[in-house]
Amino acid sequence: MALAKRIIPCLDIKDGQTVKGTNFVNLRQAGDPIELAKAYSEQGADELVFLDITASHEGRKTFTELVTRIAANISIPFTVGGGINELTDVDRLLNAGADKVSINSSAMRDPGLIDEIAKHFGTQVCVLAVDAKQTTAGWKCYLNGGRVETEKELFTWAKEGQERGAGEILFTSMDHDGVKTGYANEALATLSGQLSIPVIASGGAGQKEHFLEVFTKGKADAALAASVFHFGEIKIPELKSYLCAQGISVR
Repeated sequence: MALAKRIIPCLDIKDGQTVKGTNFVNLRQAGDPIELAKAYSEQGADELVFLDITASHEGRKTFTELVTRIAANISIPFTVGGGINELTDVDRLLNAGADKVSINSSAMRDPGLIDEIAKHFGTQVCVLAVDAKQTTAGWKCYLNGGRVETEKELFTWAKEGQERGAGEILFTSMDHDGVKTGYANEALATLSGQLSIPVIASGGAGQKEHFLEVFTKGKADAALAASVFHFGEIKIPELKSYLCAQGISVR
């Protein structure tokens, strides 16, 4: 029996407000994070992801207080990312109400952080986020919210993350981010085929059909989206009804 697919809204936070961009730039305001989080929890989202998108770049910690306030208003699993560099950061966010943490730049700089989080808190707490872009040399991973290209290659790095103890991979295709033309299904299908842990797809949702495709062609376990939910273009209950009618098992 296949596990039910998950629908996950994502709150990208900058200066305490929800923002949304295209290809990681041109950010625009998308509303109050606490109000949005509460609405998604009530609408039947399966989980919520909160990313402090400039924390790594600005070299600071994720706002603990905002995490606490969001956690108090929702009743679904909650993943927090941004500026997590050591175990004390993980401890602080879990105590604030997060269920999982998402690490990206810090894990690329120090892969051992994945092992440490898995060992201390369990693999289910550690989500390895990977921002990647297709280049002439294949899918390259980027640091600091897509600002810095690295030598790491998407599939090799995701596999290493799994081996080190990541419980899930959250893959964002930077080329598809905010463009709303569909997810990077080919790369997602490759990832899903190579890994035994769940793959969360991010970047590209524009219509209900894109969610259907990411689950069928992309073989993703979960689909994350932001602007289509924030701006009311797709309503979560309608999306779930549509997927159900197409034979996709949703929660």
